Amino acid sequence: MSKSIGLFYGTTTGKTESVADMIRDEFGGSIVTLYDIGNTDSDDFAEYECLIIACPTWNIGELQSDWEGFLPEIENIDFSGKKVAYLGTGDQEGYPDNFMDAMGILAEKITEQGGETVGYWPVDGYDFNESKAVVDGKFLGLAIDEDNQSDMTEARVKAWVSQLKKEFGI
Repeated sequence: MSKSIGLFYGTTTGKTESVADMIRDEFGGSIVTLYDIGNTDSDDFAEYECLIIACPTWNIGELQSDWEGFLPEIENIDFSGKKVAYLGTGDQEGYPDNFMDAMGILAEKITEQGGETVGYWPVDGYDFNESKAVVDGKFLGLAIDEDNQSDMTEARVKAWVSQLKKEFGI
């Protein structure tokens, strides 16, 4: 295992992939390898001790379709000893009752398989009612709303990557 990072994302409209690219670039160099979950084997997770899991919330609090299809595979992956950060994309105004739910769904499954969550993010500056991704008053990871707060995305990515560098020990 190397101190590189595997960033696994699902995307339908391209927004999550775009933010994944920004995160890779913010880490600099070739430290982050991107994986489209629609073209990924469960074995691809094994070589990383640091992971970023990126998923948009679709419809009424659902996983993006590629992640939905991959979900059964998660039960066959041992995440023990791995630090896992989460990135969610969603629309807090259109879906205030399940904003970032996909991030919460994946974090629950991966934690059950031994993953250690890092990269918690404050809920300040967001306006929503409920989320499966909020634990102890914080998001389980970075929440990005390209629909309503795209002007904040770059600053949020920079701050989160800076935080992750410390938490990942990079």
